[in-house]
Amino acid sequence: MHSTPISLPELDDLDRRILEQLQEDSSLTNQDLAQRVHASPPTCLRRVRRLVDEGVIDRQVAILSAEKLGSTLTAIVEITLDVQAAERLDEFERSMLTERAVLQCYRVSPGPDFVVIAQVKDMPAYHALVHRAFTAQANVRNVRTFFSVHRAKFETRIDVRA
Repeated sequence: MHSTPISLPELDDLDRRILEQLQEDSSLTNQDLAQRVHASPPTCLRRVRRLVDEGVIDRQVAILSAEKLGSTLTAIVEITLDVQAAERLDEFERSMLTERAVLQCYRVSPGPDFVVIAQVKDMPAYHALVHRAFTAQANVRNVRTFFSVHRAKFETRIDVRA
């Protein structure tokens, strides 16, 4: 069985500088961005539009402070399913997509079937999440949770250097 290689877009130095700046602050005006990357505003705007069109820039968001919003409990949850058939894995994954407390969901191997990162207000909110999203599902065999006591690093940036 042969897999088709993913076609990666060609990125030059200017594209990389633009991406670095936008990862730092996506609210920059085109004028400010152009100045920071040493390009003309029309060139910069054209490049950003191309990066969006090619899917390199997936979306632009605001990163909120969980602490300031009262959502201070981070749970790293390992989930093992009873049945690992493709349709059962897909079913569990779909259920995680609709769960607002779940920030990230990964299928992993080896070990558990999924690792989920969840952000909740407190332990009662965590217990409600576990009941609603995990233990109420008949196919969930095991749930193992780690709670963050300190976050040393949190980044959303991707290294775009060549």
